Amino acid sequence: MTLTSSLKPQSATPDYTAIKAKQQAVWGAGDYARIGVTLQIVGEQLCEAMDLRAGQSVLDVAGGNGNASLAAARRFCKVVSTDYVEALLAKSARRAEAEGLAIDYQTADAENLSFADATFDNVISTYGVMFTPNQDQAAAELRRVCKPGGKIGLANWTPTGFIGQLFKTVGRYIAPPAGVNSPAAWGTQDFLVAQFGPHVQAIEAQPRQFIFRYLSPQHWLDVFSTYYGPTLKALEALDAEAGQALRADILALIDAHNRATDGTMVVPSEYLEIVITR
Repeated sequence: MTLTSSLKPQSATPDYTAIKAKQQAVWGAGDYARIGVTLQIVGEQLCEAMDLRAGQSVLDVAGGNGNASLAAARRFCKVVSTDYVEALLAKSARRAEAEGLAIDYQTADAENLSFADATFDNVISTYGVMFTPNQDQAAAELRRVCKPGGKIGLANWTPTGFIGQLFKTVGRYIAPPAGVNSPAAWGTQDFLVAQFGPHVQAIEAQPRQFIFRYLSPQHWLDVFSTYYGPTLKALEALDAEAGQALRADILALIDAHNRATDGTMVVPSEYLEIVITR
């Protein structure tokens, strides 16, 4: 795959510290672990795509409740799992304990990782680092802590997929921070080339589909409005009328993508599975 970049640099300099503090509160709201466990297959598939080897060191950045961390540990890797929401790390730790897996948990900021240069054989993130506000800095940190010849593995929602469209739908009601790119930028070839191309040996990016399987579209909306911080906080910030309008738009989005005809929800959502050789 030949990748070329057409990204334009951001002209504004946002207050990343303030934005990050708000984001931390968002991800600490609800209970993302209830969502995260449904995404386990993505971490497993990413570890296979990276061809992880037993005994290698792995850093999971913005690891949440540990899908990729657990997948790497199941392959007998030496795993360090990080996030800035301690409650999510605690839930991941309970999962690891239940399975008898050894994982080192550390609270960490994806934009300022507390590890020396070239520490890890592999650096991974599934639907995690893509939500950092300072995307340039976060990408630089992934490169910095990965050993030369090591691998960076990412799973990032694309702008055109179901979750990418959900971001746009919510954004019509709650404006994103000025000067900050959409998280879905991480799911584009342009972004990968701009952030990693000049610094790495190779970038492999393959479109994949994660399938959301729920009892019904309303069930999905109920779960995401209760447990998924970004949706929960967006609805809390709106008055009753706007909240109902957002819910209706989300249900319409689901209907547009739903391939089930039996009243359940079966919605494919495109993401990029990315393996970068440092």
